[in-house]
Amino acid sequence: MVRAQPLTNRGVLLSTLATSLLAASEAADGGESAFHAPTVADFFPPVIFFDGTPFEINRIILVRFLAAAVVITLFLVAAYRAKVVPGRFQNAIEMILDFVRRGIAVEVLGEKNGAKYFPLLATIFCTVLFMNLTGVVPFLNIAASSTIGLPLVLAAWVYVMYLTAGIKAQGLGGFLTSSLFPPGVPKFLYLLLTPIEFLQVFVLRPATLAIRLLANMVAGHLMLAICFAATQFFIFNADGAMKLFGAGTLVAGLAFTLFEVFVAALQAYIFAILTAAYISMSVEAEH
Repeated sequence: MVRAQPLTNRGVLLSTLATSLLAASEAADGGESAFHAPTVADFFPPVIFFDGTPFEINRIILVRFLAAAVVITLFLVAAYRAKVVPGRFQNAIEMILDFVRRGIAVEVLGEKNGAKYFPLLATIFCTVLFMNLTGVVPFLNIAASSTIGLPLVLAAWVYVMYLTAGIKAQGLGGFLTSSLFPPGVPKFLYLLLTPIEFLQVFVLRPATLAIRLLANMVAGHLMLAICFAATQFFIFNADGAMKLFGAGTLVAGLAFTLFEVFVAALQAYIFAILTAAYISMSVEAEH
């Protein structure tokens, strides 16, 4: 079970960091803050193409296109140049796929179902990973998964897949019975448990997938943006010894960058392994 505590800690850290930097900037500027902390407006950039149409494209959409193109290109090149004795590039791709196959698909679903759903899990893992990593790529500087559209689409895809898997494995009646009426429970408790199970199976699973990914990427972007914006402020705008704070915020920004790489990979793993867990529960008559 994935706990919410790390996300809470990130929120507290983000709030404390922003408050400290604002206080320092006020002191550096004689009580009037010249440092403007990044806000959620970063996630709603101006439209670049097709303004006023349903196909509006902004910077984040372009980042998504770029990340998707990179993922597709890498795997096409790896497949086209595949050799019996792999080189470093092929080894790296195979390591990623082997990790998903052994560490997620087979580990959670078993050999048979693991092989069946491996393509889905590998696609989800690699997509989420590369979309997350754009947040630490220079000149991109924002995760492609940091606005609700992409997490929602991925969560909806998972939702359809685990419902379809459950209905195929058990039939519609069997799936609904096993999902909404847990076995071994006194019948009178179904009045309480069935609405809870319905909410969990049909609402909370896809919702938490999308919200967890979104919240982590938003928090990560804001932490990095605050650190590097503060570095620029202290170095170029602050007076005297206050410029030394720029070194501290730069070190913090570099440390958070490494941390965000870890979080990007962790969130891809969590998304994929929860997908496997949901499919596993949907295809089993009892869980």
